[in-house]
Amino acid sequence: MAASGATNDEMMDIGGAELDNNKNEKMFTLKKWNAVAMWSWDVECDTCAICRVQVMDACLRCQGDGNRQAGGKQPECVVVWGECNHSFHHCCMSQWTQQNKRCPLCQKEWSIQRMGK
Repeated sequence: MAASGATNDEMMDIGGAELDNNKNEKMFTLKKWNAVAMWSWDVECDTCAICRVQVMDACLRCQGDGNRQAGGKQPECVVVWGECNHSFHHCCMSQWTQQNKRCPLCQKEWSIQRMGK
């Protein structure tokens, strides 16, 4: 921001060094830049507590030979998140809820918040 009464053509103080805008002097030249990104799955724990397989991989039931589709591909094994924000394979949790209507980790009443891969 320019001080009151100063114009863009006048001298500016940048980082303690005065530069003339008319000369277009560069303070530095960027020669190389390496971008680094971090990401993670949107899960509190990355392992299904029922089958002990990572939730982004197919569960043990879906990995079995009897559940393979034509062409040898595994069916889509989706992840289900509860209201408690714990995540499990939908196959594992649907079998679990037939016997117990509570989350295997926190024992809260099981209610599905969302499903997806």
